[in-house]
Amino acid sequence: MVLKTIAFVDYENIWTGLFEQGYELTPEILMESIQLYAKRNHYVLSAIYLYANFDREEFWRTQTSFEKTHVYTRHVYGKSNFASTGLRRNAADVELILEAQEILLTRTTTFDVFLLLTGDGDFLPLVRKIRAWGKEVKVIGVDGSIHHELQPFSDSEDFFSELLTQERPREYKAEKDLEQGILILAQLQSSMAYVASTKARTALSEHLGATTSQVKDLIRHALKEGILFEQEYADSGLKIGKTKIYLLNLDHSMVQAVLGSAIEEIRKRYEKLGVL
Repeated sequence: MVLKTIAFVDYENIWTGLFEQGYELTPEILMESIQLYAKRNHYVLSAIYLYANFDREEFWRTQTSFEKTHVYTRHVYGKSNFASTGLRRNAADVELILEAQEILLTRTTTFDVFLLLTGDGDFLPLVRKIRAWGKEVKVIGVDGSIHHELQPFSDSEDFFSELLTQERPREYKAEKDLEQGILILAQLQSSMAYVASTKARTALSEHLGATTSQVKDLIRHALKEGILFEQEYADSGLKIGKTKIYLLNLDHSMVQAVLGSAIEEIRKRYEKLGVL
């Protein structure tokens, strides 16, 4: 018997659970895993809804990748967004629960099974509501990251087995590209009014010959070490009126050592921008 199925993905929860085990989940791997699971269980996927804060460095360009595979993405900004933006804790959880309940109440006959990709115990009331309406629920999470109250509904065995049994790729060492990365960003900041995050990532990728994943790792490392700051910047010329920019920490010893006297030109740029 073929069952109509709808999937809801708490992408940050799944991504983080795997990342903590040393694996970086890509849109391609996630979609392949969902499709294989559906085929194995004779499910027909009616729709996939995926929720994440796509402003996170880790998810750079992933929203487009998901949209190309007909996934309905929901960008939900949260606690890792711009420093000046108010926190929205559990924002993705709330959005997912509201949309899932709307579909449950208005399109009940269009599906037989809910696939819920998360390990977060906050979704237990949703699971109970779906079951109360006579629908089957399968919770898919990362082993070791599934809340104990969701365990009775878990069907996670072997879901990511192919990914987790693959040999891990050689680890990228962000430290080796730090000095060159500082120089690349300094050059951009000497020639542009400001360096938007997208422009910075593209330049780093091109000049370092680095992959998207490696650039993400490099920026994460630079942010963690205080070499780089991210900030929301107002620009009336943009449709949304603002963008995220990267700023070198001119007080950091490594930045000072790499840039030398050129650091004063960057400092003047920052003063003109009003970001110092």
